Amino acid sequence: MNVITSTLTSCVEQTVLDHSGRRSIYPPVEKIPVIEVDNFPALGKLAALRFLEWVQHNPEGIISLPTGKTPEHFIKWVTHYLQKWDTAAVRADLEASGIDPAEQPRMWGLRFVQIDEFYPINPTQVNSFYHYIQHFYIRGFKLDPKKALLLNAWTTGMPAGMTPDTIFPNDIVDLSLRTRHGKTHLEYLQREVIEKVDQYCTWYEERIRQMGGIGFFLGGIGPDGHIGFNVKGSDHFSTTRLTATNYETQAAAASDLGGIEIARNRLVITIGLDTITFNPETVAIIIAAGEAKAKVIQAAVEQEASNAYPATVLHKLPHARFFITKGAGKLLAERRFEDVKNMDPLPDKEMDRIVIDLALENHKRLDRLEQQDFDGNRSARWVSEKTGLPAGEIAGQVAERLHRKILDGIRPIEGESFLHTAPHHDDIILGYWAYIVHLVRSPKNKHHFAYMTSGFNAVTNHYAQQQLENLRRFIETPVFEDLLHEGYFEANNEIGRNRDMYQYLDGVAAHDKHMRQEGEARRLLRNLIFIFEENDINQIKNRISELILYFQTQYPGKKDLPYIQQLKGMLREWESDLKWGHLGFNAGHVHHMRLGFYKGDIFTEEPKVDRDVMPMLRLLKDTRPTVVTVALDPEGSGPDTHYKVL
Repeated sequence: MNVITSTLTSCVEQTVLDHSGRRSIYPPVEKIPVIEVDNFPALGKLAALRFLEWVQHNPEGIISLPTGKTPEHFIKWVTHYLQKWDTAAVRADLEASGIDPAEQPRMWGLRFVQIDEFYPINPTQVNSFYHYIQHFYIRGFKLDPKKALLLNAWTTGMPAGMTPDTIFPNDIVDLSLRTRHGKTHLEYLQREVIEKVDQYCTWYEERIRQMGGIGFFLGGIGPDGHIGFNVKGSDHFSTTRLTATNYETQAAAASDLGGIEIARNRLVITIGLDTITFNPETVAIIIAAGEAKAKVIQAAVEQEASNAYPATVLHKLPHARFFITKGAGKLLAERRFEDVKNMDPLPDKEMDRIVIDLALENHKRLDRLEQQDFDGNRSARWVSEKTGLPAGEIAGQVAERLHRKILDGIRPIEGESFLHTAPHHDDIILGYWAYIVHLVRSPKNKHHFAYMTSGFNAVTNHYAQQQLENLRRFIETPVFEDLLHEGYFEANNEIGRNRDMYQYLDGVAAHDKHMRQEGEARRLLRNLIFIFEENDINQIKNRISELILYFQTQYPGKKDLPYIQQLKGMLREWESDLKWGHLGFNAGHVHHMRLGFYKGDIFTEEPKVDRDVMPMLRLLKDTRPTVVTVALDPEGSGPDTHYKVL
């Protein structure tokens, strides 16, 4: 396949590129142009400006835009520019970016093509991509809905009086029915529906091609490198189809669908890789933020075109680009080497990375690296030339620094007061749990743990229902009656809160499921009394029944009412209380901040000083830490919460 080497034709791209000090492409290693920006909001702004620039020249063009969290700042910036186009500040911004402010883009003439959708899913559900597009793009950008080609297969092929809920119980669609006969009447109906959905996909593909193909494509890239739902291994000549996904894609979709249990069974309809590239003049842009995307970006940009790397299909498009943050591009070899050469003096950290990578590459210990190893690696050779030191001495310095770091890492820390902070309830254990287990052992240290968000998005309806049913079994027992009479569940009973944890943890130690379930029931009853401000046990029983019915009837992934969010959040908080209780910390050491910017919307609000910053300032004053730890991926769009917490 030919490597793209053309110069940029976009004024927006050229302006940002000039500011970055980079070239657009470093052939032959890189196979597609890449433009880097500093952070996630800047990424959205760049994509928005490039989109508006394209619309100015293609007022009746065909566009495909992404869904999910990735385009948050793209949508915000496009909306900002369209609404304030005639203001002096916006006109100056546009002109500085290479866009002619005299001509406002005409959005009404554009034709929108939806990239993908879950199947089966009711398009009226707020977690469907159909609903997302209607809300953010059709209404938000003021597009003509009559010109939109959207994916809605909810009723396709359905027998009279039936819906996908009855045809596909539990949303399980068995694609093996494409090649086998049904064993039951239901399977016979399922096969007929699948065949008609397949035909619908063919019709959808034909419509796109009849229009001439997509003119402007903007998409994200998944953890396995997928674009659209074209997962790793997808044929580069694939077209619109109903298909299964892989685990990485299911995990990424779990929060949208209400849990991995739901996402695991859900199929998707997606346009194909050949659909995206059908029009050879397509402006195809992939946006990616954060170091978590670095490996898939490296593969998509540097690997030869291959089914193993879906985004490599874009190499053949002269107007295809990757817009990325610096973190997402940290593994791009030519750019990294360019950064190293520009460092003066070369930091020890960078020298260590280069030499350790060299040792791993050659399967050698550091003290066995030779000059010929350095000479055979461009970065290592440059280090040797810049320092003027022989290979043995450089490797020795790196080994010594590495040794000191290990000693520092295992050195006991005492006499400190720690405040461990995290956006979500699993960030600390994912970030540095192995270290913290040792850190908390010394009685000479103090520890507090603060979680910025409530965590209700992580709690499924099914789990909440199970917890309520468990409480219903315990609430009328003599033990609970005695606890109620002694004021055990009062909101200010800190001892009671701690006893909830001890009850559960004693059950863990005793391998006693009943003890654990009683601990869960105690905490949940305490939470219900707090939320509803209700001590009458009969009223609480009614509330339990109402809540069970709610969780049975709401579709997974739907935004909950505020008090339901509070209840789910408290279930999540209980898990963290248990985690730190296991290490000997009572509830007073765990702070659930429940910052107000986090409300369960697809895009979280921007933090506000009084609502979100001041509570943290008060906590810092109360705990007076000497060490504050953070668990963050601030460039990431996966959750943008990390960026906003920072």
